[in-house]
Amino acid sequence: MGRKVYVVGVGMTKFEKPGSKSWDYPDMAREAGEKALADAGIPYDAVEQAAVGYCYGDSTCGQRAIYSLGLTGIPVYNVNNNCSTGSTALFMAKQFVEGGLADCAMALGFEKMEKGSLGVKYTDRANPMEQQFNLMVQLRGFENGPPAAQIFGNAGREHMDRYGTKPEHFAKIGWKNHKHSVNNPYSQFQDEYSLDDIQNAPMVHSPLTKLQCCPTSDGAAAAIVASEDFVRKHGLGGKAVEILAMALTTDLPSTFDDKSCIKLVGFDMTKKAAQKVYEKSGFGPENVDVVELHDCFSANELITYEALGLCPEGKAGEFIDAGANTYGGKVVVNPSGGLISKGHPLGATGLAQCSELCWQLRGEAEKRQVSGAKIALQHNLGLGGAAVVSMYRKASLA
Repeated sequence: MGRKVYVVGVGMTKFEKPGSKSWDYPDMAREAGEKALADAGIPYDAVEQAAVGYCYGDSTCGQRAIYSLGLTGIPVYNVNNNCSTGSTALFMAKQFVEGGLADCAMALGFEKMEKGSLGVKYTDRANPMEQQFNLMVQLRGFENGPPAAQIFGNAGREHMDRYGTKPEHFAKIGWKNHKHSVNNPYSQFQDEYSLDDIQNAPMVHSPLTKLQCCPTSDGAAAAIVASEDFVRKHGLGGKAVEILAMALTTDLPSTFDDKSCIKLVGFDMTKKAAQKVYEKSGFGPENVDVVELHDCFSANELITYEALGLCPEGKAGEFIDAGANTYGGKVVVNPSGGLISKGHPLGATGLAQCSELCWQLRGEAEKRQVSGAKIALQHNLGLGGAAVVSMYRKASLA
């Protein structure tokens, strides 16, 4: 089983529109890293290993970023797992501590992005997602518009065809997440919209309008994890959050064999990761109070409700209509505003989710606080593919 692992410090920058602020990735990384260290109340030289995640950058940007915190000669691992890069870095840092390779490790994620939709960087070699896109085209064709919006939007269309889900259900998710973001000072967008505003925004790929799609973003986030001995030695029990369980999965045969757009965007690898986490932690979805999940598009949030077991398969529309996904409901999903409002700097997203959930479990989330939150669930997805699911609870260390 390994040693217990605790998050003892978190920090992040405000997420910004690319190019809107005069900073570079080492500046972002330093701000997030210094905040995490200050939150933990420890110096950087207490960190024994570091996993640093980013998608857009040269091969040792991880070193260039973390060197802004100090030059201590520790191992630094550069991590790239598409949109799940940040939580993959956290998964690595947790393994260092869990396996006894370190007593204190840092996971740091950042991204300096370009404006507009994501594009292909290399055209002289195989695209890592060519199998996914080829199958999507086979199943649903290809239209004008961003490819990522099409692959997730087509998963939404499949859900509508199978279960009678309506465009309004996807719009309600965008409405909820923008409403939540009003109370998050780290969010790229902090504007509230009516449901009509969401539905009448420019169409990107039906049923997804612009206000149901995450933006590209600049920003960074960090988390420091430690062993129980380290927590006790440094008197960190008052703020420590235990990582009860964490699982990273990649694509299964069903991703391609089942000829399903829902399976193409990670439904089964999310479901498998969640099942591992529930089994290892001893807690199920019925025990969860607050969730940060990967809502790159509202369609993905909807199908992820079902993959995580928050509601039965085919019942996400009813779950949404009942208000079960927000304050006063069964579970609060994306109190931060999610990717749709908070933004999505790829390498930082998973660690920003971790930061939000730690604040929630500590009771430090201010106006967006989920009352009495005790168990938190995180879901971070990268196509190509990787899904990371994590469960946390407030530590009970003297």
